[in-house]
Amino acid sequence: MTINNFLIMPTQKGSAVRVVLVLIAIIAVIMVWPKPPEVVEAPAMAESETVQGQTPLVTQEVAYFENARGYYARPEGPGTYPGVIMIHENRGLRPEIKAAAEELARSGYQVLAVDLFKGTVMETQDEARAYSAEYNRDEGILNMQAAAAFLRERGAGKLASLGWCFGGAESLALSTSGEELDATVIYYGRLSSDRAVLEKLASPVLGIFGDQDQVVPTSSVAQFEATLRELAVPAEIHMYQGVGHAFANPSNPNHAPAETADAWAKTVAFLEQHLREQ
Repeated sequence: MTINNFLIMPTQKGSAVRVVLVLIAIIAVIMVWPKPPEVVEAPAMAESETVQGQTPLVTQEVAYFENARGYYARPEGPGTYPGVIMIHENRGLRPEIKAAAEELARSGYQVLAVDLFKGTVMETQDEARAYSAEYNRDEGILNMQAAAAFLRERGAGKLASLGWCFGGAESLALSTSGEELDATVIYYGRLSSDRAVLEKLASPVLGIFGDQDQVVPTSSVAQFEATLRELAVPAEIHMYQGVGHAFANPSNPNHAPAETADAWAKTVAFLEQHLREQ
């Protein structure tokens, strides 16, 4: 017999007692019945700081030259983007170079970080100096020219070269090789002041240097700048005070964060001016 049937039975002796007992039973059941879980509205999930305001990227290793795989980064969205040939330091295509390629790509460029050492990556400067001493620049220029072709095939209407240290010297070498570029960026790379070499430059130059650099002394930078001026090559040369060689490399003991940030802002502005503005 159900509780409902029990409650609607005709009135008879003891019915009042039954009603009271049933009510007590119902109250007891209610008191011991497990409560449903309390529903708490979850707060809105905050956007990750690593995603908010950043451009989604497509990144991949690509074969662009014989025995060389570069690191390619571009914005994920459809469209065509100016191209930057990024050139590593003398320890090879290391993670910090790939990170720089990604950072620049988020500013609206397609970037190919080349591999001039065919997959060899070094940890120490002793290894790097020994390896780079065997570097074949003629082959390296062909490598970088293949990178330029790779970017043009993907719609890059304008191109720049950008390199640090060893790569800074190679950025200049590519720009004086006859390759048609729209901008050249050199971070503390070895320089030439030979007019016969520099008169081949057909693009504006941005130079980033430190006045405590023992590899690229200030006298070399001054001669380079003077020759460019004589040849009427547009150039921006920035000499940072109190910093040495490779100051923009976060893995280097000479790393100077404030000067690095300022130099990078100047680099992005320079590329914006010469690769985007008409």
